[in-house]
Amino acid sequence: MFEFGNSWDALMSPEAEKEYYKRLRLFLKQEYLYSGVPIYPEMNNIFNAFKYTDYNSVRAVIIGQDPYHNEGQAHGLCFSVKRGVQIPPSLVNIYKELQSDLGIPIANHGELTQWTKQGVMLLNSVLTVRAGSAGSHRGKGWEIFTDRAISLLNEREEPIVFILWGGYARAKKSLITNSRHLILEAAHPSPLSAYNGFFGCKHFSKCNEFLRSIGKEEINWKID
Repeated sequence: MFEFGNSWDALMSPEAEKEYYKRLRLFLKQEYLYSGVPIYPEMNNIFNAFKYTDYNSVRAVIIGQDPYHNEGQAHGLCFSVKRGVQIPPSLVNIYKELQSDLGIPIANHGELTQWTKQGVMLLNSVLTVRAGSAGSHRGKGWEIFTDRAISLLNEREEPIVFILWGGYARAKKSLITNSRHLILEAAHPSPLSAYNGFFGCKHFSKCNEFLRSIGKEEINWKID
């Protein structure tokens, strides 16, 4: 069973009784305890996207794929790594776009928890991964779980900015049906695709412009 310590608990608790989630739990137990291979993130960090950003506090959502699969990187927030860990290439490009868009200096670390405290939910579609094996936990049930979270956010009366980078994230657009929300789409910030539409997307300023237009406080995207 999961426990987030906020309003996500009541909203997501019905998932724990569903067969897909019971199968997922058994799979994760086998992976974490008996596979002999490191699984990321650490068990107590799996649900950090939910723990750090309460449902009612969400102002923007950035949707990722699955966690970083190298040692020490993943800690339950998409694109984020803990302080002291080398900043991954995709996040380097996110910082470059931030600098170009809003003039924000490039941070010297990759931990994005400051964003989560301002209502930016950093949600991967798949919440766990085998060491060194990207996508290894796809198709095990996580997508059903996180799609449910996106659908619940879609039901919110208060508008939300959904930021979708890359084809995988953009496929989630079908879950976002309420016109009150803003959907921002661009290429993935990976070095393989960043020059094909991520750089210059200005999603950070566009997000803030939208929040201002509905009378909400802007997000301070600067990472200290």
